[in-house]
Amino acid sequence: MQIKHEFPRQVREIEHLQIPLKDGTRLAARIWLPEDAEQQPVPAILEYLPYRKLDGTAVRDALTHPYLAGHGYACVRVDIRGNGESDGLMLDEYLKQEQDDALEVIDWISRQPGATATWA
Repeated sequence: MQIKHEFPRQVREIEHLQIPLKDGTRLAARIWLPEDAEQQPVPAILEYLPYRKLDGTAVRDALTHPYLAGHGYACVRVDIRGNGESDGLMLDEYLKQEQDDALEVIDWISRQPGATATWA
């Protein structure tokens, strides 16, 4: 297997960022994006999972997300409430709370520098 390390755009990685929710909960995110995203806005790919970003999907993420960012996408990998480094408790799967949190994350992404109407 070949692994690409050179891409059309330079990649910036933010290993840990907290996304604040209305109720005070903070969801942990890891973000990869083109270094010039603030000057040239890019669409976003949101990955919102209960599998911890620092171990559950870390190896796969380290290969996939830099590639996508290097080709003009912002990749936002978020641990859902109560998982990984995110605050709160996960009471069950697919609850309305989980869905509402996702909507707040999408709203947060849309307000970041470099966001375009295609961030979702």
